[in-house]
Amino acid sequence: MNIQDLLLKDVMIMDLQATTKEGAVDEMIAKYQAAGVITDATLYRKDILAREAQSSTGIGEGIAMPHAKDSAVQRATVLFAKSQNGVEYDALDGQPVYLFFMIAAPEGANNTHLQALAGLSSLLIKPQLVADLKQAQTPDDVQALFAKAQAAKDAEDAQEAAKEAAQTAVATNDTKPFIVAVTACPTGIAHTYMAEAALKETAAKMGIDIKVETNGSEGVKHRLTADDINRATGVIIAADKKVEMPRFDGKHLLNRPVIDGIKKPQELIQKTLDSEGTIFHATEAATGQEADADKKSLWSRVYQDLMNGVSNMLPFVVGGGILMAISFLLEQTVGAHSTTFIFLNSLGNNAFNFLIPVLAAYIAISIGDRPALMPGFVGGYMASQATASVLSSKSPAGFLGGLAAGFIAGWVIVGLKKAFKNLPQTLDGLKPILIFPVLGLLIVGFIMFFMVNPIFAQINLWLSTFLTHLGAGNALLLGALLGGMMSVDMGGPFNKAAYTFAIGVFTTTKDGSLMAAVMAGGMVPPLAIAVAATLFKNKFTGSERKQAFANYVLGLSFITEGAIPFAATDPLHVIISSVIGSAIGGGLTQLWGITVPAPHGGIFVAPLANHGLLFVLAVLIGTFVSALILGLWRPVAKEI
Repeated sequence: MNIQDLLLKDVMIMDLQATTKEGAVDEMIAKYQAAGVITDATLYRKDILAREAQSSTGIGEGIAMPHAKDSAVQRATVLFAKSQNGVEYDALDGQPVYLFFMIAAPEGANNTHLQALAGLSSLLIKPQLVADLKQAQTPDDVQALFAKAQAAKDAEDAQEAAKEAAQTAVATNDTKPFIVAVTACPTGIAHTYMAEAALKETAAKMGIDIKVETNGSEGVKHRLTADDINRATGVIIAADKKVEMPRFDGKHLLNRPVIDGIKKPQELIQKTLDSEGTIFHATEAATGQEADADKKSLWSRVYQDLMNGVSNMLPFVVGGGILMAISFLLEQTVGAHSTTFIFLNSLGNNAFNFLIPVLAAYIAISIGDRPALMPGFVGGYMASQATASVLSSKSPAGFLGGLAAGFIAGWVIVGLKKAFKNLPQTLDGLKPILIFPVLGLLIVGFIMFFMVNPIFAQINLWLSTFLTHLGAGNALLLGALLGGMMSVDMGGPFNKAAYTFAIGVFTTTKDGSLMAAVMAGGMVPPLAIAVAATLFKNKFTGSERKQAFANYVLGLSFITEGAIPFAATDPLHVIISSVIGSAIGGGLTQLWGITVPAPHGGIFVAPLANHGLLFVLAVLIGTFVSALILGLWRPVAKEI
């Protein structure tokens, strides 16, 4: 697959009309959908905006490369678009964007198209190509320019490969400066390879030899060998995601965002030659992670660590929870002593036994890296077990104790790393195999046994008792609160806090009443948007109506994130109306005593609820209240 296979003429836009970032994204997505490149504009738009939220893909010099890789994409494609007047795209250099390359990569495809995308990214480093593209008048002109640029690049690559082979042969006698680099971006599609190309091109102009490893979607390419690293003057890490760091132990290392590799290659190379990078020590926290942590607020760091635990725990929750729910359904027909019931129920329970240990382990590893995994896992296991400890209560510390175990284990390991950072180098090998495991487990175990378990066991016992004796009025209020929280940020901290709380109650008491509240609350926003777009067509643009239709499926499946694109463009009307409808839906589930013994699935697990029809009714009432508020309140749409 070459560049011409990706740059399809029938999806090019030679005169982009949009004047805003959102408008440009929507115009290009509409072109993709019309050409059949994508089947789900809502999903693709969501992933495009999620990538933009990480950092703008407006890389400067009048170029933007929005990109996403998901199941909506039918074939790898690059949409070329050109704006005559420029678009304010929040580019990194603050200048308008004139050339757009929207990359669509299919989920689960082979790596051939990604190699072609890497080539495309490297070509856009050439100033002459960019200047020529700004003057192109037809799709044929665009393809011809890329064909010419690709031919020149192939010739350069052949010369470079021959040069690299020759350098390897005489490496031991070569006095020419040599450095190594690693580039990586979160999606591994565009910026990874543009940073590679910029570093290599700049190094050639400076008379420096460089080898660049890329950590992209196609895997690791040009992997750095031990010999490469040993003979290098220093290391450049231009990455926005975690890369393999221990191999650089003892080397001068610069750790920068991937965009610096694109925009500041000469600065990075010169600082590396001058040994300005900090000497990296593999036994300590990674330099890049420390730098990132300093820039984040305390809440951001806590939320990131918590979500690492929750995301790794969710497969156990969903898989085990749904199998247990199915077993309860079968129990009514085949009986509690049937092999089918026993098998499914036992399998679900076995998965549930890992929930709290996995949660704690992956919170810990997010904070303290791999050495924190074992003490975090054991601390989580201690929290899940009912032991007498120093108090008479035999209630487990449960979900809350597991959260505490994860954070304690992570920070204990961070403390141990700092305490032993000046250990003689000859004893460094003892840290990962003896000091961290033994002391980490001892300290975490002590804190869990004598402090956390006794305290959280009492809190957990009180919570269970409180929920058992919760009056109808209080239950309705709690259900409304949790349901409304699911719509405040639709997948963000408030949403996850409500869902995590419901899971905690569910795993501890096997009471699915609060699961019913959060599930109903989470289903309302996308369903309400879909209904509002159907009933109030004049309040939505044609593009929005098409996107909204997919929210019927997303809402029924309990995928709240389907509402995010609409909330991003119209937060006032969408969020407020959604919160009201979700709070009503969540409150009704508690008023009617509904329980859902499954943590996910939406309408598809409604038959497992004790009052399935009432659950559906609660969702419908919340949906239509929200849809009516949105439809009546929202101003008439203006087509772009």
